[in-house]
Amino acid sequence: MKSQFIIIFTSLTLSVTSNDSIKQINYNDSSQLSSQELLNKSISYHDPNNSWNEFKGIMNIKMTRPDKSERNSEIEIDILRSYFRSKVLQDENIIEQIIENNLCEITLNGKSSFSEDEIKKHRLTCESALKMRDYYTYLYGLPMKLKDPGAIIHPEVNSKIFKGKKYLVLRVDYTEPVGTDRWYFYFNPKSFALEVYQFFHDESKNDGEYILLSEEKEINGIKMPKVRSWFYNEKDKFLGTDTLN
Repeated sequence: MKSQFIIIFTSLTLSVTSNDSIKQINYNDSSQLSSQELLNKSISYHDPNNSWNEFKGIMNIKMTRPDKSERNSEIEIDILRSYFRSKVLQDENIIEQIIENNLCEITLNGKSSFSEDEIKKHRLTCESALKMRDYYTYLYGLPMKLKDPGAIIHPEVNSKIFKGKKYLVLRVDYTEPVGTDRWYFYFNPKSFALEVYQFFHDESKNDGEYILLSEEKEINGIKMPKVRSWFYNEKDKFLGTDTLN
């Protein structure tokens, strides 16, 4: 994640823009809500039937990055079975990874034995597969995943302007070994939809990334962002997009 946004889950990392683009404002609604109340309202918006803990579905995701070939992924998640499968097509290679109850199976173009060069080039390890499982279940499970053990939700609800728009903001840290980064989650003050998130490895250095969420698709009763656009906090450098098709 330090250089490419798809490697985000070595330590649960994600972020915001430069400090110049964020201003503290007086917004009375924020004082009316505790952090847990804001989170609960957002969960009610995104997952009104409390479906996430029993989520079972298949998603097709297109990832584009500057100067990189397009990557298409078929992602299957079954929460109750502790099952995750990703099938990735990129540069005429097909990589399939399956995690079920922490057992791991990996194939490259249908074969399950690899050279050292193939392992290194395509990250054909169970450690990498687990990171991808955590990446997809975390991001597509937000904001519900903020209820998971290890998330430290600070009690204050702040109000900020980001990209010219008002948001209610939660700050979240994580206990080790869950994560070491600091996250901020930006909610629409009227609908309580989650519209931006951001992370810092070291906030004093303005490192990390921010992710803009746009459009929505409803999958098995859960409202998920259709498009994620990724940027470095520093200088707003564009990293890429992933689109839920």
